[in-house]
Amino acid sequence: MEVYIPVFVQICVAVGLGVLVIAASQIFGQRAKTNKVANSAYECGNKAEGGPHPRWGAKFYVVAMLFVIFDIEVVFLIPLAMVYSDLVAQKLPILLPVLFFIAALCAGLLYEIKKDTLNWNIPRSNR
Repeated sequence: MEVYIPVFVQICVAVGLGVLVIAASQIFGQRAKTNKVANSAYECGNKAEGGPHPRWGAKFYVVAMLFVIFDIEVVFLIPLAMVYSDLVAQKLPILLPVLFFIAALCAGLLYEIKKDTLNWNIPRSNR
């Protein structure tokens, strides 16, 4: 049981700091104004038109996540390319697993192209 004492202390400190930060925010934080004029955006004396910022479609975020996923998968290929000659020199059968990995990447990309997930253009009628 003595082994777990540092873990319990760390948990208590983490919970205590969380409670302390939330309490300090409630005590010392600014209160929201309910005045409609004060909450509106400043437009050089003119009334604000439209929303505060344009809305982005969800497809934009899907394309961004797919880019990150494929980018990370390609990063896995870089070390393999660096040590490929060493692995071949050691008579390790490395080509088939690499081709399987690349085939899985290509299959995923073809699936995304087929489902049209890479097209994140918003039609004119929805803007």
